Amino acid sequence: MPSAEKKTINVALAGNPNVGKSTVFNNLTGMKQHTGNWPGKTVATAKGFSESEKYIYSVVDLPGTYSLSSHSPEEEIASEYLTSGCCDAVVIVCDAACLERNLILAFQIMNLGIRAILCVNLLDEAKRKGINVDLDLLSKKLGVPVVGTVGRKKKSAQKILDALDDLSYGESLSAENLHFSENNIEEIIAKSEEAVKEAVTKKHENTFGFDRKLDRILTGKLTAYPIMILLLAAVFWITLEGANYPSRLLAVVLDNLGEGIRSFLEFVRIPNIIISVFIDGIYRVLSSVVSVMLPPMAIFFPFFTLLEDSGYLPRIAYNLDRPFKCSGACGKQALTMCMGFGCNAAGVVGCRIIDSPRERLLAVLTNSLVPCNGKFPTLIALISMFFVLDGNFSAMLSSLILTLVILLGIAMTFAATRILSFTCLKGRPSSFILELPSYRKPQIGKVIVRSLLDRTASVLMRAIAFSAPCGLVIWMLANISIGDTSLLSSCTIFFDPIGKALGLDGVIIFAFILGLPANEIVIPIILMSYLSSGTLVDISDLDSMKNILVSNGWTLKTAISMTIFTLFHWPCATTLITVKKETGKLYYTLLSAMIPTLIGVILCLMVNILF
Repeated sequence: MPSAEKKTINVALAGNPNVGKSTVFNNLTGMKQHTGNWPGKTVATAKGFSESEKYIYSVVDLPGTYSLSSHSPEEEIASEYLTSGCCDAVVIVCDAACLERNLILAFQIMNLGIRAILCVNLLDEAKRKGINVDLDLLSKKLGVPVVGTVGRKKKSAQKILDALDDLSYGESLSAENLHFSENNIEEIIAKSEEAVKEAVTKKHENTFGFDRKLDRILTGKLTAYPIMILLLAAVFWITLEGANYPSRLLAVVLDNLGEGIRSFLEFVRIPNIIISVFIDGIYRVLSSVVSVMLPPMAIFFPFFTLLEDSGYLPRIAYNLDRPFKCSGACGKQALTMCMGFGCNAAGVVGCRIIDSPRERLLAVLTNSLVPCNGKFPTLIALISMFFVLDGNFSAMLSSLILTLVILLGIAMTFAATRILSFTCLKGRPSSFILELPSYRKPQIGKVIVRSLLDRTASVLMRAIAFSAPCGLVIWMLANISIGDTSLLSSCTIFFDPIGKALGLDGVIIFAFILGLPANEIVIPIILMSYLSSGTLVDISDLDSMKNILVSNGWTLKTAISMTIFTLFHWPCATTLITVKKETGKLYYTLLSAMIPTLIGVILCLMVNILF
């Protein structure tokens, strides 16, 4: 905890997106930070503490923004905070390779009359590109202290603290500190150009030559989409191959742990019915969710973060901007859709980056049309059992078929978005500034830690929280009988006519209903129902699983319908609650469940009629 004897100074950290501001913030505050939504907003901000020899600094990491013109929630928050009078100083973080553009925001902030320090970050990348910044000359031109940093290095944080310590906090700023009488954008652009022209030198005329050459390939008309599809297939193949063994190992470890807990409970003479409820019901569902979800997420999320850190993810948004705009939406929806592959709940939260409320809602309502990693195990099992023959290339073929299934989900995302944007959510697509940052070498260690802690752990904990009550319900349905028929069997009989109409059966339909807390438990519930077992069944041998399914009436048509309904049905409970939290309305939550379900029902009916 910060020392109580020192005076606390409120410092804002401001800057454009993609300038390394978050890295600077993390370096300054370390573990003394927390993240939360801005009051009345859905934009997340972070706050932390840093201590120097003179002061304690309470640091607020403002959302990345290009200006203070209040066109978006991020700009509004930054402008409100900087003009509220509660900020003693501001550290303006800039990219050394893009100073002219970054200085537009810097001049706007300095024009507010706030004590400011300019942090010229990413000097290592600028040096690699042959760019040199004369920090002393830049400080003289701007009239504020300028420090050069490499955000991830600890000594950079000390430079910023030393510069903050040198500011005078007890004095009022004079009019001389204001750079412009009005917020004249033309004057600001001219001033930025003048400062950069004198303080920045470049060894090479075409500094960004490599980036431009790579962009011609990754964003080219003929190459962009094939590369994205191949990359998607490669990520899925690595995820599937890499997760298989850890999932099986984790399942064995958790099963053995469960049996150990059972033996202990029996040893202390806990009643058998309580042991059965806890082990066969709650624990078995939890272990299934953890063993199935954790390994794929632990692989997929780091890959996603690597794409983000390398600079490729904004290129995906750029490539998909045109089709999303044709659908009446925003290109940023491409980013939230990609996040949905890891977890639809995370994708829904990610929709906060979309400025337009209408387009944000479009992204929220259609995010679950792409499969989350909870659906992958079912899709993979179905593809492996019914669509792929054993062989040396079975894993590669499975990945390609899975990619085609996912492309169907993406196509339906475009279709549903277009229908919504021309019906109940009418409106013109808004324009937005999409920066294509320089390609960077990702920080592998931080990527792994951030993706595991911020994404994998949080998603897994939410899934566990909703799966535990589901385990109790499943146990009760399977073990409580009316006459000679369990409640589970009675429910599957009730839903059988609906299932038959969709090319499925009542067991499958009710398994999806019980799988609301977590999609991972759908197949185990189906097997439990077919085998009339009182607990979830975990059969890792696909041949044995296929034999059980075929003996209960499954055909190729059943497998096709099951694949479609797995891809398109109501989101899990975690996602639905997240939609309710983000939109604030039950109506939109129900609509987000109805849209994929309606698509799945229509497609399954078509398959059942055609075949």
